[in-house]
Amino acid sequence: MSEPVALKLTAKDFKSDQEVRWCPGCGDYAILAAVQGFMPELGIPRERTVFISGIGCSSRFPYYMNTYGMHSIHGRAPAIATGLSATRPDLSVWVVTGDGDALSIGGNHLIHALRRNVNLKILLFNNRIYGLTKGQYSPTSETGKITKSTPVGSADAPFNPLSLALGAEATFVARTIDSDRKHLQSVLRAAAQHQGSAFVEIYQNCNIFNDGAFDPLKEPTTRDDYLIRLEHDQPITFGTDGQHCVVHPPGGFGLEVRDTATTPTDQILVHNQGVTDPAYAFALTRLPDLNLRNTPIGVFRSITRPTYDALVQEQVTTAKAKTDETPEQQLTSLLATGDTWTIA
Repeated sequence: MSEPVALKLTAKDFKSDQEVRWCPGCGDYAILAAVQGFMPELGIPRERTVFISGIGCSSRFPYYMNTYGMHSIHGRAPAIATGLSATRPDLSVWVVTGDGDALSIGGNHLIHALRRNVNLKILLFNNRIYGLTKGQYSPTSETGKITKSTPVGSADAPFNPLSLALGAEATFVARTIDSDRKHLQSVLRAAAQHQGSAFVEIYQNCNIFNDGAFDPLKEPTTRDDYLIRLEHDQPITFGTDGQHCVVHPPGGFGLEVRDTATTPTDQILVHNQGVTDPAYAFALTRLPDLNLRNTPIGVFRSITRPTYDALVQEQVTTAKAKTDETPEQQLTSLLATGDTWTIA
């Protein structure tokens, strides 16, 4: 008997029969198309792929992917995905969330999933606004942001999602942009190949409540001078003619942007996403100013350490090997251990 022919999937196979319902012009459309176009590359059957979301515009994502999925509770997607990933290591588990969903009510769930290094791919759509609930300021909105909930301007200091992820010891941290499909898919590809928690921030335009928030990074007249495209093992230079570079100032802290022409070549920083200490990647996340100048995109950090899933599975296997009891006997033994009393 001949071997069965492997099923070759296409982007169409990952499109569900549900009507896509986002506002016309929303950046979520571009992200959805990029993900659907990229998934066939993984060679993973649809029935072994799961998308889990919380609450928000981005959280409609599972409806539009022809895979397994769950539209879960506000901010709790990482917790639900952790349970699934830890018990079903054969699955490819993705979390889709927004800046409000993940960084407000879901903050603790996000940081602990990253800290544990659960084998999840977490896509955070950052539009710096609450879109689903009609335009309130979010945890990533800039100070002074005027919205329906902050009519005289936000008094909050915003989160930097990548700094937060690195503070939680995430093993893979990256940033990309909704409108740059090639770059977006290259980052998704790297995240999918990573074993452990892969955190990807995607700058996403909300053309109804926060239109143009990332225009300097997208407009042809400004993007080359604003964006720093990180490439592993390559000098960090940027600008229309590569006229800017990133250096580590001698005796100083953090990183600085200088003119390439007046900077010795050996002082220009060469990007290394495998640096174990998160301080280097953290310094990269602090480069942008309030106007988005000097914004790095790409993979900031990608290191290897044991995943939560593998450690838990190892504990379960070891525990099973130590006993010849049936599951019912194991449960009885468990309930009878520790501080227990018999009351006459």
